[in-house]
Amino acid sequence: MSVAYSDVEITPQAPFAVAVTESTARPRRSLKHGDTFILLDSHGDLGLGGDGADGLFHNDTRYLSLLGLTLDGAPPLLLGSTIYDNNTLMSSDLTNPDIYREGRLVRPKDTIHIVRQLFLWRDTAYQRLVVRNYGDQAVDLTLAVAFDADFADLFEVRGTPRQRRGAMTRAIVDPGRVVLSYNGLDRRLRRTAVAFDPEPTELSAKSASYRLTLAPGELRLIFQTTTCDTDAAPMLQPFLRGLRNARRDLRRVAQNATTVESGNDIFNEVLCRSMSDLCMLITDTPQGPYPYAGIPWYSTTFGRDGIITAMQMLAFNPGIARGVLRRLAAFQARTEDPLADARPGKIVHEMRNGEMAALREVPFGLYYGSVDATPLFVMLAGLYAERTGDEATIDELWPAIEAALAWIEGPADRDGDGFVEYYRATEQGLANQGWKDSHDAIFHADGRLAEGPIALAEVQGYVYAAKRHAARLARRRGLDARADALDAAADRLAAAFEQAFWCPELGIYALALDGAKQPCRVRTSNAGQVLFSGICAYERAAEIAHELLRPQYFAGWGIRTVAAGEARFNPMSYHNGSIWPHDNALIALGFARYGLKRSVEQVFQGMFDAAAYMDLRRLPELFCGFQRRSGRGPTLYPVACAPQAWASATPFALLEAALGLEFAPASGEIRLRNPRLPRFLSEVVLRNLRLGEASVDLLVRRHGDEVSTELLHTNGKIEVSITFAR
Repeated sequence: MSVAYSDVEITPQAPFAVAVTESTARPRRSLKHGDTFILLDSHGDLGLGGDGADGLFHNDTRYLSLLGLTLDGAPPLLLGSTIYDNNTLMSSDLTNPDIYREGRLVRPKDTIHIVRQLFLWRDTAYQRLVVRNYGDQAVDLTLAVAFDADFADLFEVRGTPRQRRGAMTRAIVDPGRVVLSYNGLDRRLRRTAVAFDPEPTELSAKSASYRLTLAPGELRLIFQTTTCDTDAAPMLQPFLRGLRNARRDLRRVAQNATTVESGNDIFNEVLCRSMSDLCMLITDTPQGPYPYAGIPWYSTTFGRDGIITAMQMLAFNPGIARGVLRRLAAFQARTEDPLADARPGKIVHEMRNGEMAALREVPFGLYYGSVDATPLFVMLAGLYAERTGDEATIDELWPAIEAALAWIEGPADRDGDGFVEYYRATEQGLANQGWKDSHDAIFHADGRLAEGPIALAEVQGYVYAAKRHAARLARRRGLDARADALDAAADRLAAAFEQAFWCPELGIYALALDGAKQPCRVRTSNAGQVLFSGICAYERAAEIAHELLRPQYFAGWGIRTVAAGEARFNPMSYHNGSIWPHDNALIALGFARYGLKRSVEQVFQGMFDAAAYMDLRRLPELFCGFQRRSGRGPTLYPVACAPQAWASATPFALLEAALGLEFAPASGEIRLRNPRLPRFLSEVVLRNLRLGEASVDLLVRRHGDEVSTELLHTNGKIEVSITFAR
């Protein structure tokens, strides 16, 4: 039974939520390299208004909180701004406003042109200003750059208050350089070095100004660098050489990936932006490449996000999965720590390097409060082995896989009923520990919040898939008894799941079981991820797909997290009625698993249509779940991460679902199972689709509801086939 909001208990804002106090006036742009990212506005400024979230961040600390450009004391006018397609460079074209002195117009607007360009490489932000006089007379002008650093912890920026902070100092160390320093309560000294070339006319601890005289047509170049954590004058690259290095690093990330071209120019732009975003988010770590979750709030290692992104990209770049698996195995919990929600075998949820994490003001230094990352880790290991045949990596990971299974089979099942549940170890941790981790995301049909320990529907599916994959891995290692036990456990789990979670009156699986084993009879997208894992009985799949594509769920752009009409449905919420691209991608992969390709096509079409409206053709972390209306695009969610790794990977996962890509390393065969292209795609070309050391360039062309394939080029021994089967 649905109830009005007035009948639902209102709970306080959850800790660690992202605060929103005002709208952002200027569109935001972001760049990232390694553990450094910058969030700034379309002018190239930061800290001049909006929601206060922008800045130059390094290792979860804001090293630059203000960067503002003025021309003769006034902010320049924006002509245009863009992020380059490869995400290396932000460029803004600016000009002067009308300048009056003593009531007289002394400089008409559009006389001075400024090209402002900025990129990141390693721990440094590089900025170039190209100032040119397009007037017919010489001009005298003053160009000023204001700067500052507050060294705020990322959680402070997000809205978590602090009672005490460390001490700041500012020093001019030479005529062209200022060093801002912060002695943190964690006894760590953090420094920001701001340097200018040529030396400014005037330099203070917070600003630099240039008095310029420009003849008609004359231009001047001004360079500025901001370097994080430096003790002395940094060894900087010249602007153009540093830019080449940044571009080289991004190209290296994608060098072995499959590239995709289509007959639809807009979809090509979506794919280009998605791949560029992924390359930017992927960070070199000691264990290999790892996709950081998203900018600005989640630019670090997240277990669940990294795993799901790797799954979505497995067909096109399996190297991501190898890096994710090795990094998560390296940080797998080995001891018990209640504050970190750590138990031996658990896979890390989140890693942080800021002051508040070091002081344990927040529990996220190495935090393990995730119920699904551990079974997803085992699931990814199995999928990676099936995709690549890389048994050496699986041998390396086998102890971590067994440790993860030990947690799943032991402490994760608190009451021994066969289901994996979560319940936070301390009040500081996350109350909800599935992917929908908002404080109000798990509830009953009457709107009451569920009380734990809570068993989520999709998590049981992940556990089922983990055991199936682990059984196959064990069998290949000659561990037949272990494999038989895992398969038997998976069978028992599937039967118990069907009995406990199926809600015939809803035509869908329950969201969860609460601590009293009462089902949360709420229509949610979680049931779609049940299909993704394969735990769903075949006879249920078509019924679930039909339900998920009804208007209560499907808003025209995608499937909502919660169906319209449910007690806590809110299309503007984070998890209770919004639309998440990655959620739709996993659901589509689930539809494909059960041969429901028309359902895949509907989701794919909606996501493409949404992306076509998005700034930079970039799918964000989520957007609002309002019903689609003719002539209008989707409604954005104000603080969604963009880019975000699993949203960026969504177009590739949807394409995999549509084509039904399967890989058989042992026989050197790539299969397309029940392939089908949506209406907006006449053809797709996959280049460098790899299987082991071999690769193929493959053309897939649509003919109505059918497709044909053509091998454009092969390298090594490889076969491609089309199969039509359930």
